[in-house]
Amino acid sequence: MHEIAELADDCTIFRNGRNVASYKAGTKSDRDVVELMIGREYSHVFPPKKPHRKNAGAAAIDVQKLNWTNKLKDISFTVHPGEVLGLGGLDGQGQRELLLALFGVLRGTSGEILINGRPARVRSPRAAKSARTGMALIPEDRKTEGLMLPMSVRDNLSMSALGQLSRFGIIDRQAETSAIDEIIALLAIRTAGTDVPVAALSGGNQQKVVIAKWLMTSPQIILLNDPTRGIDVGTKQEMYRLLRKLADEGAAIIFYSTDYDELIGCCDRVAVFYDGMIRTTLEGQSITERALIASALNISSDQERVPA
Repeated sequence: MHEIAELADDCTIFRNGRNVASYKAGTKSDRDVVELMIGREYSHVFPPKKPHRKNAGAAAIDVQKLNWTNKLKDISFTVHPGEVLGLGGLDGQGQRELLLALFGVLRGTSGEILINGRPARVRSPRAAKSARTGMALIPEDRKTEGLMLPMSVRDNLSMSALGQLSRFGIIDRQAETSAIDEIIALLAIRTAGTDVPVAALSGGNQQKVVIAKWLMTSPQIILLNDPTRGIDVGTKQEMYRLLRKLADEGAAIIFYSTDYDELIGCCDRVAVFYDGMIRTTLEGQSITERALIASALNISSDQERVPA
């Protein structure tokens, strides 16, 4: 939106494959543009955050001095149940590597990870998504990392939860159908049926399937790698509401986004990365665009810093 306002002379808005409006740049407000894009009255993009409460109990995840090659350097932070920790900074400063390291994808990491106050050895994605650890990773690229495009919506949704849906290696089809119907309704996934290839869905609904398949594992720690990139405004709003709902229900969420507005609107705290390190952690009213940009560029800011 910022780039369009700066660069465009004439603008055209498409929705569902149709030209719904054309106008001279600067003649419509952002609110008007968003309403045309989503086809309904604009409401506040981000759901309200609950007042931040310091949690005296054990953190859902406690990371201490995590290192990996020269990409991650002494990374330490905690996330409590019900909290959304954002990962900010310029793209490529170690945020993606952190999520992969936490999920057991990277080899040769050092440091300590505690889950609910107990040391955890997360050496593989299988260990990460186990009931003991309860972790889920929503990858950046849904087409190559999150979905098996030729396979059905049903198969994609149940893939991560087969352990919970089967007994002695045999899938309980009734339980599978019930769980799939429930998650489709929860995320309002628009599909002609569960047997159609997931490639036939729109980009936004494909992304919902990626998230839904992991929610079927009932994770307590959710890692999100820029999950709204390349999806429409309406679906983004649904994602923001879901993110807050999951946090309110007790999930601990680590949310990497390249969109500063998302970090400001969705997160309780934001750890800003620079050169593989957490340069500063912003909290509450100190999460502003100015503070995020200053920290991302490793320049001074008058914003107050808080411990990670």
